[in-house]
Amino acid sequence: MRPSQNPEDINEFNRFYNQPIEYQESYFLPSINNPNNNQSYYADVSALKPDQHYYVESSTGNSSELVSDSPPIVNFNPMMQQGSDSCRSDMHHSPDDTFQSSGNSSCYTSDVTDLKHKLRELETAMLGPDSESMESYNTIRVVAAEQVSSESDKLVGMMEMMPSGDVKEVLIACAKAIAENNLITAEWLMSELRTVVSVCGSPLQRLGAYMLEGLVARLASSGSSIYKALRCKEPTSVELFSYMHLLYEICPYFKFGYLSANGAIVDAMKDENSIHIIDFQIAQGSQWITLIHALAARPGGPPRIRITGIDDSTSAYARGGGIEIVGRRLSSIAASCNVPFEFHPVSASCPDIEIEHLKVLPGEPLAVNFALVLHHMPGAAARTQNHRDRLLRMVKSLSPKIVTLVEQESNTNTAQFFPRFLETLNYYLSVFESIDVALPRDHKERINVEQHCLAREIVNILACEGTERVERHELLERWRSRFAMAGFKPYPLSSSVNATIKTLLENYYQSYTLNERNGVLYLGWMNRDLVASCAWK
Repeated sequence: MRPSQNPEDINEFNRFYNQPIEYQESYFLPSINNPNNNQSYYADVSALKPDQHYYVESSTGNSSELVSDSPPIVNFNPMMQQGSDSCRSDMHHSPDDTFQSSGNSSCYTSDVTDLKHKLRELETAMLGPDSESMESYNTIRVVAAEQVSSESDKLVGMMEMMPSGDVKEVLIACAKAIAENNLITAEWLMSELRTVVSVCGSPLQRLGAYMLEGLVARLASSGSSIYKALRCKEPTSVELFSYMHLLYEICPYFKFGYLSANGAIVDAMKDENSIHIIDFQIAQGSQWITLIHALAARPGGPPRIRITGIDDSTSAYARGGGIEIVGRRLSSIAASCNVPFEFHPVSASCPDIEIEHLKVLPGEPLAVNFALVLHHMPGAAARTQNHRDRLLRMVKSLSPKIVTLVEQESNTNTAQFFPRFLETLNYYLSVFESIDVALPRDHKERINVEQHCLAREIVNILACEGTERVERHELLERWRSRFAMAGFKPYPLSSSVNATIKTLLENYYQSYTLNERNGVLYLGWMNRDLVASCAWK
């Protein structure tokens, strides 16, 4: 751990980060109560007053809109490794997660129309009855069903070998059949899965519904069209924004990342009179509100803050306008705190960013923030230019005082399909379990959060390859190697940051865990690391 500087510095950090923020995070939705003590949510960051609602004009020219402190839809993948103890929780062995195979071959030798109907149900639910994205798969299903009808003896033998069991075993068997190009077995197992997965069921049943959709898309070689169809079925920007905000509230993943990164920046910049922050995914700008408030009360006066924000299309859609909305919002907050502030918007995707976009002044104290964004950068595994390493080398050439990294602790970048399926199954099962304890299973908004904030990622990971697969997470050790090759050295997070996150987690379900190893903080669920946060210099 990085040694503390002096008592005044530590007291300053704690004073500005140990204040309630429920109003700051809850413009659209009420505060989420702590399931352990039924108290309103509090975290170690500075507060906005209850009446501080910031209205900004929409870039579309519509009436002013209320902007909330919500994260981007990050393709969120806190993945658990195969064999994790988290898989052994009671949720995984509920009666809802098991089924009995009928052992009757008649259901597999019925007419083609019946089998097609079973395989169509989930696509209809997710994509609508008029979707054309499954036409290629319809043809495959007809062929497969005909094969099933003509080879019923083989299927009977497989049924006898297949034990009655839980959904997880059948999902794995289905993925293995697809990996081995065993079409008949895959179709049979898909028809079985149709009867037991549900978007309203247990965490495993809900995850199974979306993973089955990914398998369907992969088998049809239509992962890209399925993924695009799901995007076309997005809710309105206001609805999507509310789903993102709800996920932000009920799970601590985003707050963990933002608070830990801000704490590292405060520590690194404690003696600077001006700060330039480059945020490679500015989203709604939520992360910087607490930092502005903290720096506003710094002894001796606040530094001058300049933020360069890089936009992304999903966040722009959710906020209902361009990145200028974020700039106006942050400028208003800074003005209310008497903090000198400048915002520099960059409307370009991260892979296209060059040094000239960033307008870094010679000698200025620079902080670079990579919060839940680098896994979207194409690398060598995507068979294209390695933007991950190029971007890190470019940032290193700017000589930043600190670079913060927040990423999902998951391994889906270079893994082949079947091990990637296992990783996705185990990882997302932890995520769905953490949502399950926060919202009832019949909660309509929970279904919307999972469908619109998580399902697309799952389909993309399972069904797409090459440049079409944009969800490419890596474990912290791999990121460590990348940063080291670019010339960076670790910047251990201070003990004050660790204490702040511990206080944050006291207001969430007790199964969340926090571990520190080699200067890196890991947020987990039931002892499975999900998100890692660290800093570099």
